[in-house]
Amino acid sequence: MEGIVSTMGATATGRLELESDERLVQRARSGEYEAFEHLFDRHRILVYRFAYQMVGRRDDAEDMVQEAFVRAYQNLHRYRDEAKFTTWLLRIVTNLCTDQARMSQRRSNLEQKEAAGALDWMTIGMTNDPVQNLEDERRKAALRSALNALPAHHRTMIVLRDLEEREYPEIAKIIGCTIGGAKLRVLRARRALRDRIAPLLAQ
Repeated sequence: MEGIVSTMGATATGRLELESDERLVQRARSGEYEAFEHLFDRHRILVYRFAYQMVGRRDDAEDMVQEAFVRAYQNLHRYRDEAKFTTWLLRIVTNLCTDQARMSQRRSNLEQKEAAGALDWMTIGMTNDPVQNLEDERRKAALRSALNALPAHHRTMIVLRDLEEREYPEIAKIIGCTIGGAKLRVLRARRALRDRIAPLLAQ
């Protein structure tokens, strides 16, 4: 009997894994907490990666993952199916990052070495020349420092567009503006980043 129950549970779990985000949200709204747990398992890495790129500290990013999903669960009644669940979820994370920036002026150090490479418009290739490699590392360090020093609203745009490579329509939904507005904000953020980088590279 125990084996049959276990098999039935595994089958139910398998069905949930195949269902869309929107269907899982509907189930969670109806009181099926297991459905929301599947949403958490499905998207927690995405949320962590985004939060980490925003705050630069693993502990803070992990806390933000927990807080984001708590808020999502508490506000499932506000989710509308016309937006992707991940878009809605990243909007929650964006708001959390903005709130954190307002409460603390602290700027943490971003540790991802691939950050510079993800910015297509500032791609720096590594070479076999040790001197050139040192210069490349200096440029990457300058980029990380400049990105870290940006105001939260500019850093959000760089992370969404250039690191996460989100399309403009989704960015517009995440931050709550028009597509044209999203493009303009990315442009301003990139200019602000260049202005921050210039004096660092001149040193």
